[in-house]
Amino acid sequence: LGALIIKKGANLGVKALYVVVGVLFISIIMFFLGKTSHAGVSTFSLANAQLRNPQDYFIVFAIIFPAFTGMTAGVGLSGDLAKPSKSIPLGTTLATFTGMIIYFFVVYKLAKSAPAEDLLEHQLIMARIALGGVIIVPLGLAASTISSALGSVMVAPRTLQALAMDKAFPSKKINKWLSEARPKDNEPANASLVTSLIALVFVALGDVNAVASIISMFFMVTYGSLCLISFLNHFGSSPSYRPSFKSKWFISLTGFIIAVWIMFKISTLYALLAFAVIIIIYVYVDHYHKNRKGFASIFENAIFQLNRNLQVLIQRKQSKKADKEWRPSAICISKDSFKRDKAFRLLNWISFKYGFGTYLHQIEGYYSSTSAKQARKELLKLLEQVSAIENHVYIDTLISPSNTSAIAQAIQIPGIAGMENNMVLFEYDKENPTNLDEIIDNFGLVNSGDFDICILASSHRDIHCKNGIHVWINSFDTENSNLMILLSFIIMVHPDWKKGQIQIFNICRPEEVEKTKEAMRDLVITGRLPIHPKNIRLIIQKPDVSAKSIISNHSVNAGLTLIG
Repeated sequence: LGALIIKKGANLGVKALYVVVGVLFISIIMFFLGKTSHAGVSTFSLANAQLRNPQDYFIVFAIIFPAFTGMTAGVGLSGDLAKPSKSIPLGTTLATFTGMIIYFFVVYKLAKSAPAEDLLEHQLIMARIALGGVIIVPLGLAASTISSALGSVMVAPRTLQALAMDKAFPSKKINKWLSEARPKDNEPANASLVTSLIALVFVALGDVNAVASIISMFFMVTYGSLCLISFLNHFGSSPSYRPSFKSKWFISLTGFIIAVWIMFKISTLYALLAFAVIIIIYVYVDHYHKNRKGFASIFENAIFQLNRNLQVLIQRKQSKKADKEWRPSAICISKDSFKRDKAFRLLNWISFKYGFGTYLHQIEGYYSSTSAKQARKELLKLLEQVSAIENHVYIDTLISPSNTSAIAQAIQIPGIAGMENNMVLFEYDKENPTNLDEIIDNFGLVNSGDFDICILASSHRDIHCKNGIHVWINSFDTENSNLMILLSFIIMVHPDWKKGQIQIFNICRPEEVEKTKEAMRDLVITGRLPIHPKNIRLIIQKPDVSAKSIISNHSVNAGLTLIG
């Protein structure tokens, strides 16, 4: 059969199908017209039907499932159809429902016409039921086998040819050879030859049941993948996805779930092997075609749409709440991204688990084609710079003529999580504080928006995280103290700080000791400070010693010092 198709082409196969379908139709009619003595005394009905040996259901399903897949033959022949957008949905739908109806009544006729023992013992029981069954049933079985074979031997080469034309294979010579078609009838002769050889390999295995189970797995992977892609494209809403036949998203999702479930019910081992083979093929092809978006773009579109809808929903819900749980959504604007990375590291620690961070690299100037090109170039450079670390910060560039205008723009944009930014992080170099005046000048601008403000004084020394975080609080400034302690806990969650500890200090004058202790005790009891009093060190300030020198002496080796 393969040799005939290779030599004569699909036209012969299509013509032969008319004869095959005619024989099948006559065979089915003769089967339903047949009568047996058992049918006259049978009490079988759908009301008293029983499911026997349910534990073997999926074994039988795996064996017979490839016989159901003829309904999709039109998909593989889409290139030969005059109007595939209309013919494929209509033909597939009609074939599916027609096949379901015929299979249902065949099963009903078998159950009504023969006892269960005969159905188990005689493989050709249909020949005993049909009119002229001795002749017509073998002819029908042969026609059915030829029909399935013709469908496969016509569809598979065209699929292989389409893959080669799409340059899916890693070799240019293989792609060119498989994509070649015979000039006189446009028949994919080379792809047909490869398909026939693959079929012969599986036939040589000898165990039809095992081969059918393997084929069923790949059919289920194909159907499940198509359903998943349809489902994701529905939510992804890509402008390039405009199917002429639209299905409901819940039907696609149900199809994917059922396909995966059936695969594991048939055989967990075969299911895992099928998934492994498909994933390996995809990863290899994706690596070979790095410039193609592939499956990742479908997930990306779906995630974008999901994120958008979630943000709108969260905004709607949050607007109804008077009291909201605080978590840092910080934004940092810096012109010195390529000189110092301390601000970025601090923002990354804050964003690791509990917070969100947006890092904006400021490019001074007005927006133009030149500055936009520079912004894209520096963004790529920044992303490359942080690619070696575990990054949890969203990075972007901002073109603005001054620091004030950049801050005014930045504090108005929403955070990446959909929630409003509530913290602004500034940074300056302690050894060369040239931009400290700019920070002070813009403090009022940021403060007018009710933002929490952090100013990082960077030094050229390395940050030794194992030395922990020192927090210097004022027990009478409860709001600021609470923020600093909570921020230290948030930072400490990052793996960089796993060997460090939090130490909390409070400075007071000798005459304020008892008053300060009482204030601290009240704060801890009321829960406004998430700490135990034993974790706070009370430092008594002598009259001739400044608070700055006390902090310097106690925190000289600290990894990070928070002062408020």
